[in-house]
Amino acid sequence: MQKSFMAKPAEVEAKWWVVDAEGKTVGRLASDIAMILMGKHRPTYTPHVDTGDYVIVLNVDKVVFTGKKWDQKQYTWYTGYPGLRSESARERFANKPERILFDAVRRMLPKNKLARQMIEKMKLYSGAEHPHQAQKPEPIELGGERKDDVAVG
Repeated sequence: MQKSFMAKPAEVEAKWWVVDAEGKTVGRLASDIAMILMGKHRPTYTPHVDTGDYVIVLNVDKVVFTGKKWDQKQYTWYTGYPGLRSESARERFANKPERILFDAVRRMLPKNKLARQMIEKMKLYSGAEHPHQAQKPEPIELGGERKDDVAVG
């Protein structure tokens, strides 16, 4: 009888990846990053163990939205007082460009205690430089065009 494989936290070896976000669509990039942070790209994925890798994202100030999302997309939050606070994607990008991608990835992760460990493995930088050369990150291409999006003919 075949037994199911369950990863143990001590056995998991996390790799480091570096991604260039320049010109990439926010949602497509965030979904690919979330999969790597959760560890779903590995055959040893276990839901209750953090089997994900570290992801360094460069040029997060050069991500793009499609359509009219810069003006129409609203971020809302509750302050504890009556009513909600909100701002458009353009306003949030002007204040903190890293928050756009951070929130997109955070909302794609599971809603549990493990998600905090996963999101801390994502490092966001506005420029093209990062201080993680000692970890020897490997470049990876994420957030590209999907096969069903390409027009044929």
